[in-house]
Amino acid sequence: MSNDGCGAPAQTATSADLDTQGQTVVAGKVTGGEGPLGGAYVRLLNGDGEFVGEVQASAEGDFRFYAAPGSWTVRALHRVGTGEASVTAAAPGLHQVAISVA
Repeated sequence: MSNDGCGAPAQTATSADLDTQGQTVVAGKVTGGEGPLGGAYVRLLNGDGEFVGEVQASAEGDFRFYAAPGSWTVRALHRVGTGEASVTAAAPGLHQVAISVA
């Protein structure tokens, strides 16, 4: 898997039936005007807006983070623009978020 030298791990698809094994998972898809945006850099920010981690979306725009329960902002950066969304992960499990980039 290539990560274009940024240090962000590349992702694979995350399905709704993912066994999280008791962990809190924030996952979703980055999309734009033409559909999924592969290769976007996706950042996880905590409730205070502080940077926690970054991954590179898969070719299909999928991303995932293993996080603690709480409120999160997920921000995507792509050559066509940026976008962000918020998610509250109150308990362990899969918490899905979609990010539209413009």
